Amino acid sequence: MDPPSPASRDTIVRYPAVAGAFYAGNKADLVRQIEASYTHAFGPGSVPVVQKGPRRIRGLVVPHAGYVYSGPVAAHAYAALAEDGFPAHLVILGPNHYGAGSPVALCPEDHLTPLGTATYDEAIGSKLVGGVVASDPEAHREEHSLEVQLPFLQHLSPRVTFVPIALAFQEWDVAREVGDALAKALKGQDAVVIASSDFTHVGPNYGQMPPRGMGVAAFAQRQDAMALEQIRRMDPRGLQDVVHEHDITMCGYGAATAMLVAAKKLGASEAQVLKYASSADITGDTRLAVGYGAVVVR
Repeated sequence: MDPPSPASRDTIVRYPAVAGAFYAGNKADLVRQIEASYTHAFGPGSVPVVQKGPRRIRGLVVPHAGYVYSGPVAAHAYAALAEDGFPAHLVILGPNHYGAGSPVALCPEDHLTPLGTATYDEAIGSKLVGGVVASDPEAHREEHSLEVQLPFLQHLSPRVTFVPIALAFQEWDVAREVGDALAKALKGQDAVVIASSDFTHVGPNYGQMPPRGMGVAAFAQRQDAMALEQIRRMDPRGLQDVVHEHDITMCGYGAATAMLVAAKKLGASEAQVLKYASSADITGDTRLAVGYGAVVVR
């Protein structure tokens, strides 16, 4: 990977943690991998071109696994974004899988990927730091949930400006405060909040097994239908409640909660589930499954 080109302002660049693992590590292969996600049997069918759309989208839910597993589902969300028009501002929320750094951590750094450099949106980020949101790049060093969204965005537009926030604490009070802060910072802006989350994790690797006689894919779908219904109903508190009541192993439920809180305050009134599939559906694995959902909030 080439080093980043000199920036117009003093900044530290975050180098990718999972290039060559979750997605291809060089530009040509990565472009092919992204475009294959769109044309995959589980994808939307064709590679999108950004339109001058109505810009109604306020939020997305997008999975963040390796592209070979979740890329086709993620492609549905980004195809919808392309049709709606590319926003001026993006905030990406995701879980902090490793627990490093602050409980709710913003990373004020440009991010390098094989497709170039995504620029930190200082104008929006500066409004978000404070309260529950800390500025803490160390929480992001190894985290993949935010990073894997960037190549899809860069494929749509070479100039991506964004704010990344990782949540180690995802409970209602924290997620609601993050959502409120986002709504305040983004009021009047052309912005989209992306909640990066996978859904149910089932199988021996994940410490959760389906009931006897039920396959992993069927169990994941049953669990995730409950969570997706709360998102479809635009009910962030309901999402929190159903995740806890039914032990739904959705890793970014706090990110989705915060996105819904913000999107509703920014005028969104409906959510549409564009695609659901599990890794078992895509790979045929019968031992374990991770659920993936693509949701658009307008």
